[in-house]
Amino acid sequence: MKVKGRYEALAGHEGADRYADIIELPHPTSSVHPRMSLADRAAQFSPFAALTGYEDTVREAGRLTEEWVEPDEDSRAELDRKLALLQSHLQEGPEVTIAFFQPDERKEGGAYRSLSGQLTRIDPYGRILRLADGTALSMDYIVQIQSGLFDHSPEG
Repeated sequence: MKVKGRYEALAGHEGADRYADIIELPHPTSSVHPRMSLADRAAQFSPFAALTGYEDTVREAGRLTEEWVEPDEDSRAELDRKLALLQSHLQEGPEVTIAFFQPDERKEGGAYRSLSGQLTRIDPYGRILRLADGTALSMDYIVQIQSGLFDHSPEG
């Protein structure tokens, strides 16, 4: 089977005669610049991101946060009673589950979270609770505290 040259393959097509003088010439090669790899040639045609960071901004704007709801006076008083009881039993390292509000670092609002652990310190001046794993929680954002200690206490 005879392989046709480029010119022969184009024969009969409109405009083929216009390129008859150059169609069979070898591809030009530069003596100064090396040939571009196929990957680099393909990169020339890759999509251009004119708005760098736009996708992240849209995703961030769409991320939902919850609004902080300040506990009422009765809830605050109950939390204070529980904290006082925990303070009196701190040397026992009571296990607690704390529900709290975590403010968002990037935008208004935040999220309600819960974590459990062994309570090791209550700092009433800095208004911080510390757990054995090193976690520090602001007392200002605590909404609920649960502990087995409250089950055995008339104050719980």
